[in-house]
Amino acid sequence: MTYHFQGAGRLKTRLLPVLTSIVGGKTVKKLRVGIVGATGMVGQRFITLLEKHPYFEIKALLASARSAGKTYAEAVGDRWKLAAPMPACVKDMPVMDAADIGAVKPLVDFVFCAVNMKKEEIRALEEAYAKAEIPVVSNNSANRWTPDVPMVIPEINDAHLAVIEAQRKRLGTRRGFIAVKPNCSIQSYVPALTPLLPFGIEQVVATTYQAISGAGKTFREWPEMTDNVIPYIGGEEEKSEQEPLRIWGSVEDGKIVKATAPLITTQCIRVPVTDGHTAAVFVKFRNKPTKEQILDAWKNFSGKPQALALPSAPAQFITYMEEPDRPQTRLDRDIYGGMGVTVGRLREDTLFDYKFVGLSHNTLRGAAGGAVLIAELLYREGYLTAAQDN
Repeated sequence: MTYHFQGAGRLKTRLLPVLTSIVGGKTVKKLRVGIVGATGMVGQRFITLLEKHPYFEIKALLASARSAGKTYAEAVGDRWKLAAPMPACVKDMPVMDAADIGAVKPLVDFVFCAVNMKKEEIRALEEAYAKAEIPVVSNNSANRWTPDVPMVIPEINDAHLAVIEAQRKRLGTRRGFIAVKPNCSIQSYVPALTPLLPFGIEQVVATTYQAISGAGKTFREWPEMTDNVIPYIGGEEEKSEQEPLRIWGSVEDGKIVKATAPLITTQCIRVPVTDGHTAAVFVKFRNKPTKEQILDAWKNFSGKPQALALPSAPAQFITYMEEPDRPQTRLDRDIYGGMGVTVGRLREDTLFDYKFVGLSHNTLRGAAGGAVLIAELLYREGYLTAAQDN
């Protein structure tokens, strides 16, 4: 992903040098970022996305105690999983113990979190960071159903950020909080369904065909996925059916209340694809729209990221493809740097009203890129600030 910014310079502070950039015609201080789970696949994505980011600068790489004290290159070894090479700026950076929050706190303004631990351990770790006045933007599922934690697709439910005030009161913090990104599977169809909600969506059937990188794997590490399909992904179907309702919910009395409709049923299947989750979707409406109305709704749908011209925001959130054999993972997953959603094959159905196919990049829009976009929105809305300024 390419970022365009200007005016980078260095200023002395009490702690570390801080880069600046031009945002909205003003010189702003770049926030210092830590990555919890930096050695994993999503952590690696965070590093590549933040290498030249106009708002954020990597200042701490955090992992388990067994990696602590090694350089990042030593800790990762031959487990670098991305096609892009490891950025030179992190190769010699020392890896810190993610549990040593006291040592991390002077170095960062907030952290991204993407760790492979038990849910209760993740909840405890993320809350410990938040209580230490270090905001957390999480890629994990552990806090997605915590009532006062916003789970955000920035173009759809940016209003849910208002619940952070209640969360801070509960935690007893001034600046610490947790915000989370939803499951990668729903990014391939929830964006396409959202503009159609005014037509009264009643029922949705969605089958997702999910890339192996969603499991943090490559074909080298998971050779049994070659020439294979696995019709089961643990816990994925419940997430795919319930998380959209939380995204479409509302903030009431300091908590997120999920929507009660539409009824969604899903199947989630692992397929031999490196990156990109595809969804085959069937929809029944209370007030059936025309095909032209659906296409117009998709074309004109945008959100706060586009209005603010956030660095990671796709100029066109939803792109419809007229070709009968599109979208395809290899051809279309990288649209707008992997942050756009593509839709195709919209047609009437014999049982439901319409059916279509959606596609999103699961480790960009669906994982690290989605979390970075959330952080950009939090930054522009004033929820993320420099620790020295508070």
